[in-house]
Amino acid sequence: MDGCTAVVERAGSSTSRNKDSQVIKKLERLGGRPWKREWHMLNLLTSFLWKQPSMQAADVHQHTVWLFDNTAYQRVTPKPAGQRRWHAEVVACIFEKDSRKDISKIVATIADLIGLDGEVGTERETRHRMAERLRPFLHHVASSHLMMLETPLPNNTALIRQIGPTDGSGITSQVVTLSNKHIADGSSLPSYLRGWGGNVSMNTVFAGPEGWLVISDIDDTIKYTKTSESTGILRTTFAEEPMPIAGMPELYSRIHRELAPAWFYLSASPYNLYPFLRGFIHDHFRPGTLILRDSSWMDVSELVKSFTVNTMEYKMDRIKKIRRWFPQRQVLCIGDSTQKDPEAYAEIYRKHPDWIQAIWIRKVTDIPHLEEKNSSERFEEAFQGIPGNVWEVFEQPDEVASLVDELKINNMT
Repeated sequence: MDGCTAVVERAGSSTSRNKDSQVIKKLERLGGRPWKREWHMLNLLTSFLWKQPSMQAADVHQHTVWLFDNTAYQRVTPKPAGQRRWHAEVVACIFEKDSRKDISKIVATIADLIGLDGEVGTERETRHRMAERLRPFLHHVASSHLMMLETPLPNNTALIRQIGPTDGSGITSQVVTLSNKHIADGSSLPSYLRGWGGNVSMNTVFAGPEGWLVISDIDDTIKYTKTSESTGILRTTFAEEPMPIAGMPELYSRIHRELAPAWFYLSASPYNLYPFLRGFIHDHFRPGTLILRDSSWMDVSELVKSFTVNTMEYKMDRIKKIRRWFPQRQVLCIGDSTQKDPEAYAEIYRKHPDWIQAIWIRKVTDIPHLEEKNSSERFEEAFQGIPGNVWEVFEQPDEVASLVDELKINNMT
């Protein structure tokens, strides 16, 4: 694996590496240190004083709250299926409203870095889009806050749960349990933030222990992002309308039609991009659970770094969690060649060969300086010891479309 890692970490020409370094340095000068570092110092101080911050309820007038869509699972136990309860990880985050209003300087800097020249619409329209997407990076997160979550059930009752408190990144994550009565495998239920007029909601899909499951990367797998270039990340994330990779929506529709899987979208992006990425997936792909890094940065330079720093370790950790939820499902992993998807998926296969049924890697050829990452030697080394019928490298989605039918047939035999 050491050799694989060395190949993947190469970023192409020295010119592109120097350019990326210059972009990151300019971004770092915008906001000083990331806010999460300031919170770390605050945590050290409160620990020293043996004093915990007081808990408060989220306020509709003072806070913005996001609830993340999720997938409920049933733990595999000797109990009959009818006695198994549903479990779901509820993730929510809270920001302080209008905690940093003036973002014109950051918009101007990014516009200059990406060479904003009218290619992505009128300058006024584009700058407005940039401001809206940048705003979640600039709001202060709200720690030590609680919420009440209400889930209307099919039997005309409602389950009400306390969610929180939020941590130093403004996030709370906890597992809730529901009775399996009146909730069938494959069904979905909405939940609402109680007292917020139905304006903050999430959707839970209930997926039983058996069947198929897809783990899909997002950036440069299904969404054009240009993660190998700093300016490309900034441009496609903040200035442009998101664009799906040609042919991938059709491929995913075929996968859903033939395999009816539970869908998990795994990205190295920070959770500040949740509304943006969720909207993109709902517009072009089958909705599912979107898993993002659980850190919030008030320094946009950290966003650029998040696409390349520790991505393999991060993704493997999240995939292991998915396996704990669905150890009996059959899994199809889909990623691309720009980062460490081949190595991460291969390592998970080596640990759980009966769980991973197929690995498909999109060879990204529409971004420069990827010769080493797209080399056959890189893929052969990444998938060393893994049967050739398990992994496939493709350039066009229709190259793997027929493999969907093969997976279905093999599952039936």
